[in-house]
Amino acid sequence: MASPAPLRKNAVSAQADKALASRLTPDDWLDAAFRAAVEHGFDGVRILTLADTLHVTRGSFYWHFKDHSALIEALVARWQARELEAHRRLEQSGSEDPAQALEILLDQALAHGGEDLDNMRFELALRALGRRDGQVAALMRGMDDLRIALFKRKFMRLVQDDRAAGELATLFYLSVVGSFHALIQPHMPSASKQFFLDIIAKYLVHKQG
Repeated sequence: MASPAPLRKNAVSAQADKALASRLTPDDWLDAAFRAAVEHGFDGVRILTLADTLHVTRGSFYWHFKDHSALIEALVARWQARELEAHRRLEQSGSEDPAQALEILLDQALAHGGEDLDNMRFELALRALGRRDGQVAALMRGMDDLRIALFKRKFMRLVQDDRAAGELATLFYLSVVGSFHALIQPHMPSASKQFFLDIIAKYLVHKQG
C-alpha cells in the first residue's frame, strides 16, 4: 500500500523543476555557458555544472534546450549574431581621410575586445572547439574572411592597389588578433592597448603614404 509514495515524490520533484525553470530564461543558461567557456573552454560547458551555477536541478535545463548540442548551437549562434552586429558598426565607421578611417577602424576593433576581454577569451575557446568541429571551423573561417575583406576595402582607399591592400589587411588583422592575445594576459599594463594601437597605425597605416 506504500508504493504510491515514490510516484508522489517524483511528481512533486517535477513540479519543483518546472517552477525553478520558469524563473530562468534561455539567456540565463547561455550566459552561464558563456562564462564556463571563458573560464574553462567548451569542455567546461556541462549541463550539471551550469545547473549548479544557476542553483537549479539538471532537469530544469530541458525546459529550455533539447540537449547539450542544442545549447552549444544556440551559444555559438548568439556569439555570431553579436559579432556580425559589431562588424556592421565597424563598417559604418570612417572618415573622408583614408588613413584616419583606418585609425578609427583600428581603435574600434581594439575597443570591441578591450572593453570586455571575455569576448576575446570566448573567441579563443571557440577556435579551440573548431579544431574538432568542422562546422565551427567553417564559421570561424567565414568570420575571419569577413573581417579581412572589410580591412582590405579600407586599405584600398589608402594604397589603391588590390594586392597591397589585401596583404596589408591580413597583417592588420593579425596585428589586432595578436593584440587581443596579449591584452587578455594577467597583469597587462593599462597602457598596453594604446601602445599596440600606436605601433599598428605607425607601421601599417602611416608608412603607406
